[in-house]
Parts: sequence; C-alpha cells; structure tokens
Amino acid sequence: MAESERLSNLIAVCQLACRSDKDKNREDSKRLVTKAAKSGAKMVFLPEGTDYLADTIEESMKLVEPMDGPTVKYYQELASSLGIWLSIGIHSKSDDPSESDRLYNRHVIIDSSGKVVEFYDKLHLYDMAVEGMAPIKESSWTIPGEKIVPPVTSPVGNIGLAICYDLRFPELSLSLAKQGADILTYPSAFLQTTGLAHWEALLRARAIENQCYVVAAAQTGQLKSGRVTYGHSMVVDPWGQIIASCHEGQDVCLANIDLDYLKSVRKQMPVWSHRRTDVYKLSVDTKDS
Repeated sequence: MAESERLSNLIAVCQLACRSDKDKNREDSKRLVTKAAKSGAKMVFLPEGTDYLADTIEESMKLVEPMDGPTVKYYQELASSLGIWLSIGIHSKSDDPSESDRLYNRHVIIDSSGKVVEFYDKLHLYDMAVEGMAPIKESSWTIPGEKIVPPVTSPVGNIGLAICYDLRFPELSLSLAKQGADILTYPSAFLQTTGLAHWEALLRARAIENQCYVVAAAQTGQLKSGRVTYGHSMVVDPWGQIIASCHEGQDVCLANIDLDYLKSVRKQMPVWSHRRTDVYKLSVDTKDS
C-alpha cells in the first residue's frame, strides 16, 4: 500500500493550556492546527474549553459568546483557510433569557469549507466531590444537553460526539456505536486527580467495548484557581492500543484512522452479533427535535 493511501485518513489531536485570555488561546490553537494541516491531517481535534477556561463562574459568564459570535467565526475561517475539518469544545450562550446565568458546554464540528455541520451539548454534568479535590458542581452554571447527536459523516469516518465527563457513561458510546460511529470523540479538561486514576483506562475501555477509534483532545496545566488539568491527549485504536499521544505541555500528535482495520477487528470479534438483546435491550433515542 502506498504511503499516501495509508495516511489518507490522517488526523491530528491538539493539547492546549487555555486560560481566560481568548486571543492567546486562539493564537495557540491556530499554531497547532496550522502545524497539523501542514503535516497532512484532514481533521484536527481540539479540547473542551478551547475558547477559554475561566477561574470563576462569574468570569466564565462574562466571556461566553453565542454560537454566531467571534470565536466560532474565527474557527470557521481557520478551517476554511486551511481546508481542514475541526472538532472543537467551546462554551455557548443560551438564546433563552431565563438562562442568562447558565451556558452550554458544546462540541462543534466545522467542515473544510468553514460550515458548522453539527454540534452537541454535554449530557452528563460533573457534580462531584472527590477526596483531595475542591467540589465542583457543573450543573450550577451549565445547561444539560437533551439529546444524543447521530454520528457525523466526515472525510475520516463517522464521528460520535461526546465531551469529557461523558466518558464515564458507556451507554452514550454504545448508542453512538450502534448508530454507526467509527470514531468516538471526547474533547476534555479532565482533572489531574481523576486523570491519573481513570483517564487512560476509560478511553481504552470505550475503544475496546465499542470497537471504535477513540480521540481525546485534552487541556493541560494549572489555572490560577489551582485547578490542574491532566493533559495526556491521545488516540486509541479499536483493539485498545494507544497509537498516538501528546507530550507534556501544548502539543499536537498525529494518527491514521484505518477503517479497514476497524472492520477487521469487528469481523474477527463480532460482539455486536453476540449481544443478548433477547435478555436485555440496547435502545437508541436521539430525541429528534
């Protein structure tokens, strides 16, 4: 097989250290996305909070923009100028005046023409008090999503959309795989404590049980508030092997999405046909609006 054919589904995963300075965050992400595009990547995956990571809820509400605001437009223009698809995690303001004190945690897919082809709002909100960490109640400032978004057809395969804490809920990934996902995506800002314990294990588990590629772009570093994000952005193949990962700090890594290999794994181990749906049900409800 020719090298050009082997790398026909090349993707890039970016690891960022975003803070409250949106202009700097854009500069950092543009540098990595441009590097990825020059390397031949067809699609680049960016973390949760690529627009900003604020130190307080109040600061976040001041920084949040609507979907048609300058941040999304910036990434639409970047995608178009480089001829590349983007997966990006952002905050988004609600159109509902009664939700002026809450926002959406949103995963946006932009195609190579700069069009927003789909977006997903985080279903599972991180309300947690883990020993050794300050309690976090994401539901106090985030509006929960209401539906599973069917996989998006892209040049590198069918992409299932999720975000960070969604990783802990296999029901979502199973639903996306049942609907035809080749790739499960988790733009994240995983925290250091839980990242050390569970990040790699969960990503590999989602890949193995669904026989999908798993792409996890993550935030890294410490915020002024003291919160530390884990980093360790990676790509896992359908056999559960880590095939690409980022170094410490801001970085970009490359991986090839080999759909023939994915089909081979599923053929050799046909777990979908072995499911005992006569005993238990695996339903899919996308709650189409």
